[in-house]
Amino acid sequence: MADKPILEVKKLKKHFHLGGGRVLKAVDDLSFAINRGETFGLVGESGCGKSTAGRTIIRLYEATSGEVLFNGENIHKLNAKNKLQYNRNMQMVFQDPYASLDPRMTIGKIIAEGIDIHKLYTGKQRSDRVSQLLNDVGLNEEHAGRFPHEFSGGQRQRVGIARALAIEPQFIIADEPISALDVSVQAQVVNLFKKLQKDRGLTYLFIAHDLAMVRHISDRIGVMYLGKMVEVTTSEKLNAKPLHPYTQSLLSAIPIPDPDVQKKRVRVILQGEVPSPLNPPSGCPFRTRCPHAMKECAESMPPFKEVETGHYTACHLY
Repeated sequence: MADKPILEVKKLKKHFHLGGGRVLKAVDDLSFAINRGETFGLVGESGCGKSTAGRTIIRLYEATSGEVLFNGENIHKLNAKNKLQYNRNMQMVFQDPYASLDPRMTIGKIIAEGIDIHKLYTGKQRSDRVSQLLNDVGLNEEHAGRFPHEFSGGQRQRVGIARALAIEPQFIIADEPISALDVSVQAQVVNLFKKLQKDRGLTYLFIAHDLAMVRHISDRIGVMYLGKMVEVTTSEKLNAKPLHPYTQSLLSAIPIPDPDVQKKRVRVILQGEVPSPLNPPSGCPFRTRCPHAMKECAESMPPFKEVETGHYTACHLY
């Protein structure tokens, strides 16, 4: 990996104004970096803002404030010409493998759409490229003439991956790419991601709520809660020694396929519901559910700091 990160997110905010003075702070002061060639997993409960963060990074949403640096350049300040080049270097695989594919287009046209926009190949080279991409994701070249409704969910997600790969990006955001798939298919798609990364030197931001699967594919993991990052470290450290109480509760919920070990585990069960992002608690957003909450947790947001080498967390316990 190169020393300089391929992606740096600095104090990123994405707020939605809902009228009547109401502001939904979907992403609030998010900071992290992703090294070239690694997989960075982003996890958290539904509604924590992880998908909004991914869409803001790729500019499907414009940021309220903060910076997203891709190869050192702030992507939210690019002109039209440079934005097109940026779009080629960063692609996205969406959660719903059916809704993200145009039902009126054949698979071949869907995959080749980016190729045509960026004018990369024409004629036989274009058709050969589509055939190669289909083979790379485990489909056959004769599938190019079919429509999305003729495929299973797993096959449609493979089409989505092929479309993302078509213009040879450096970085791919995978937004819950396996959550809509059968469990038996999830492992196949994750293994496909890993193989493509090895073959092409790709960098991933892998967004999911399944911490067990993210732990399997990721080099480092960031944990989000109510729009904020609460912990970042390597996959191994997060599993062995989670620091933040929220991370500890998430890990305790993952079943272990050994009855004897599972019986001895202490389950951390959180009380209460996730607060509304329209009216978050003062101080630490997790304090209303935290078993270790203290007076200072209500008074100030804990700084996101390095507690151990390469292990960052936002908690007044440290």
